[in-house]
Amino acid sequence: MLTLELCVAGAMLISLIIYMLTGGADFGGGIWDLFATGRRAKAQRDLITQAIAPIWEANHVWLIVIIVLLFVAFPVGFAAISTALHIPLTLMLIGIVLRGSAFVFRTYDDQSDTTHRRWSRVFAIGSIITPVMLGITLGAVASGTIHVDIESGQVDTDFISAWFAPFPFAIGFFTLTLCALLAAVYLTLETDDTELQEDFRCRALIAAVSVGAMAGLSFILSAEGAPTIRRGLASAAWSIPFQILTGAVALWAIWTLWNRQFRLARILVPIQVTLIVFGWGVAQYPYLVTPDLTFSNTAAPDAVLRPMLIVLGVGGVLLIPAFWYLYAVFKGAARKTKQTEEEVGPYPDNSA
Repeated sequence: MLTLELCVAGAMLISLIIYMLTGGADFGGGIWDLFATGRRAKAQRDLITQAIAPIWEANHVWLIVIIVLLFVAFPVGFAAISTALHIPLTLMLIGIVLRGSAFVFRTYDDQSDTTHRRWSRVFAIGSIITPVMLGITLGAVASGTIHVDIESGQVDTDFISAWFAPFPFAIGFFTLTLCALLAAVYLTLETDDTELQEDFRCRALIAAVSVGAMAGLSFILSAEGAPTIRRGLASAAWSIPFQILTGAVALWAIWTLWNRQFRLARILVPIQVTLIVFGWGVAQYPYLVTPDLTFSNTAAPDAVLRPMLIVLGVGGVLLIPAFWYLYAVFKGAARKTKQTEEEVGPYPDNSA
């Protein structure tokens, strides 16, 4: 039965997927900024900056949507997560702030090599910290180590053991590899330079293999680290066909990268990431925080959920077209500027 709390949970899952496909790719850009090497290192960093600069801050809207929905619709769950996992959540917030600040200072500060390298390093570190902490938080929520008294809302936690464990860290680095994969694939179509395309094609292939390795490691560690998720992914009637589908899409994406079919890869890799996040959400259901908090026993009253869903629907009608327009305007402008610079140079001579 499609209940109000299930509708809110679905909206949160969809927002998480969109955040991974947009904000996650921005984090991945920071990862590859750190590993820019060779004689084209500066060109690689310039391409990353050009790709994410126009719209990257806007992508955090989806994270804000998740937090607001969690706070309003599932206040007990919000309190439990923010209490038991306040350390990784704080580190994630610090990563977001550091990353944003460094990106701006790198652009407008003194452009000497020393200054540029310093801000690039901070930008890259923030880009790594944030997805790792996001994954650790999701892994800890699913691990079953956060215990909450439903009646009093008291959280039984030492603030460390719930997240400082092998399974949450595996999910953290799994998330990192997904971000790196998305960014590398997106960047292959952000340039017409075949050498740069090859650079990011190689990085995409490396990231794709890393995603497979971290997925396997996470599944192995889930036997003890998150038994509820393990049962959902291994025993449910839907799980085997779903995993076969996800694996097939992943292999197809690798094949397209190998054969330099970048446009098809840019379709398949987001589908792969969507399936992975969606599968996690379905396997996690009905728990918001395993093993004590479900979506039903932590949901706010219907008098709160119903108007919130109405506002969410109205907001979605406004937000999604606005985002589409934002991407079209700024990405289109970036491509037009790049084309003009290639034709006449970045500083055309107007003396004539």
